[in-house]
Amino acid sequence: MNRPAQLVLNVNGATHVVEASARTPLLYLLRNDLALNGPKFGCGLGECGACTVLLDGVPTRACVTTAEVALGHEITTLEGLGTRSALHPVQQAFIDEQAAQCGYCLNGMIMTATALLRRDPHPELATIQRELSRNLCRCGTHVEIVRAVRRAAELLALQAGADAHDGARG
Repeated sequence: MNRPAQLVLNVNGATHVVEASARTPLLYLLRNDLALNGPKFGCGLGECGACTVLLDGVPTRACVTTAEVALGHEITTLEGLGTRSALHPVQQAFIDEQAAQCGYCLNGMIMTATALLRRDPHPELATIQRELSRNLCRCGTHVEIVRAVRRAAELLALQAGADAHDGARG
């Protein structure tokens, strides 16, 4: 039986309590209960990537992941990467490279790229293409998206260098 229960979710560094069945798709709770509209409903089958969130840093399809699977894990959505005044380097790179046409796939592309760059700060072109291959873009902005991931790697390296320099002075 799918009875509602009080579920505690850790989303973007904050604890949220929602009343829902543990079998509710995580995407529904993020969008409907927490008003986080970064993750999109695309196919509903985990195939297109529009709903991608990071679950303990791992790209996860929120449309096919139930709330009970997410319990006790850190969930990061697009809104949790940066702010309007301080964008995450991956977000900034996508803007810099104009890596959007309709923008529907961007959530999944950005979240997947963020996870990739955390694991591999200097990925080869083939690695970027492989990692993004399960995220669908129907507008054909793949070239710009790949360029944005490469630009994000550069921005992150610059940021790491600046942080290391500031740490050495402190």
